[in-house]
This record gives sequence, C-alpha cells and structure tokens, in this order.
Amino acid sequence: MQLFLAKRDNKLEKIKEISFENEREVQRLIEENLNEIFGFEFVKSEFTIEDLRIDTLAFDNETKSFVIIEYKRDRNFSVIDQGYAYLSLLLQNKAEIILKYNEAKNKNLKLDSVDFSQSKVIFISPQFTKFQRKAINFKDLPIELWEISKYEGDIISFNKLSSPDTSESITKISKNNEMIQKISREIKIYTEDDHLMKIPQNIQEVYNELKDRILNLGQNIEIRPKKHYIGFIANTNFVDVHLNKSGLKLWINLRKGELDDPKKVARDVSNIGHWGNGAYEVFLKPGSDLDYIMLLIKQAYKKHSN
Repeated sequence: MQLFLAKRDNKLEKIKEISFENEREVQRLIEENLNEIFGFEFVKSEFTIEDLRIDTLAFDNETKSFVIIEYKRDRNFSVIDQGYAYLSLLLQNKAEIILKYNEAKNKNLKLDSVDFSQSKVIFISPQFTKFQRKAINFKDLPIELWEISKYEGDIISFNKLSSPDTSESITKISKNNEMIQKISREIKIYTEDDHLMKIPQNIQEVYNELKDRILNLGQNIEIRPKKHYIGFIANTNFVDVHLNKSGLKLWINLRKGELDDPKKVARDVSNIGHWGNGAYEVFLKPGSDLDYIMLLIKQAYKKHSN
C-alpha cells in the first residue's frame, strides 16, 4: 500500500516505506499498543508450553477468549499448519493458560468464564505470499493475517487480509486431518447466517433493513458476527445486534449519560449484565420507528469512527 502526503498546492508527495529492523521490533510495537490496535488485553510475551513458544498471548474481553499472536518474516511457513498447532496447544493446556493469565494480571479468572470456542491465532508480518493469502480462503478458519508497514514520519499502517466471500469449509477439505477436525469441533467461527437461520422471515427483513441503514452511515463499517450478536465496527463496536424470534435487541456503545434520547426508548443497562457493548439497550421489532433508532445509532457511530 502506497501512502501520500497532500501538499497545499494539491500535489501528492510519496511517503517512503521503511523496513523493520527485525521481528522483535514488530513484536514490541504490537505488545505495547495491543489495546489500541486490536482491543485486546496483553497477557504474556514469549510464553512456552510443551515444545512451542507463543510470541504474544492476549485476551479478548469482548468474546472472553484467548488470542495467540505470532510475528513472521519467513515467507515459507504454513499459516494453516502453524495456526492449528498453536490452537491445539491452547486447547490442550487450558488450565495452564488461565493460570498464566491470573499470575500476569493478578486476577482470578475461572475456567468456566472463558469461551475457548472463540479462540484464534493472528499472524502479523510485513508481507505474506500469495500462497499464504490463499490459505485463509475458508469461512470457518480461526486464523487471521495482518500486514504491518512502517513509513517515514513514524507512520504505521495495519491491513487485515480478508478472504473473499466463500462457502468452502476447511473441515470438509481436511477430512483426513485429525488435528483440524478435532479443533473444528471445539472452535466455532460465526457468520450472519448462523444468526439469521434461527429467526422468522419477518425478523430477517427487519435486520436486513437495519443493516442497510447502518452500512449507509459510512464506508469504514465492518460487520463482525460473534457468538451471541452481530457487531458493527468503525474502529470499534458502535452497535451490537442480537437476533431473536420476536425482534432485535440492540446495544448502543455509549457510556451512561452520553446518549441523546428524548423519546426515552433506550434502556439503561450500565449496571445489568448483557452481551453487547455500551450502556444502552434498544428493542427493535416490526413497526418500530427505525428512523429514530438510527439517530441513536448514529451518535455512537460518530463517536467511534473518529
């Protein structure tokens, strides 16, 4: 990706890309800014279990799951083989992983508080080969590739390599791979269809209309399905949607007191346990005033897209 600096005379000046000195430089940069980049909690660096070393162990408080981050400069490694080896290591050593978290964070995380079905591996590298890119073209792969670049002027860019829309499953083409089959039975990658298939047609129509209206707010919005809801992301979640048979439960990601809601349709859930992000909950059903609800959602979008 080429970056440019816009000058006053409408001329563009190329910003020179600079190589990282080594893998450790990338690792330090990520670990010191883990929450700002991914929203994860840093747990441990260079954590060895059995015969494998985890570069960075992190915890995703949104999904209550552990994340393994690896930094690669070797263009020949297999993201599938290594990714599933790390996931297998994680699933076979749950108690030790939780113990390491509690020691590092001085907390008392319990086994039943962790959702290991949402675990994943992230590979970060200045560049991936076309073969590594093609390796992630599956709908149910708990592995992500992120490219990182450094430019003059202390500019850093991150680019998540997204696989094309596909219905191909890695479990179907890897029927003879015992490790992949075993891990796939425990780790689940959720899609919009997983949520839509459980609700009647009229509620699906409400969701599709809501989704279209949300996506029209800006081109920087990403849809990220989770176990219990579908998140709409602009830098971070600004609204999360849970689908059920009678309607949609929305969580608007604003702190208590930040939402301008003159009609008082949003419920304060700041002190109530709930799945999504934010202090406000709205129920949307057929016949609800979607125009007004979009005004509420737009407030969260403006805050989190800046």
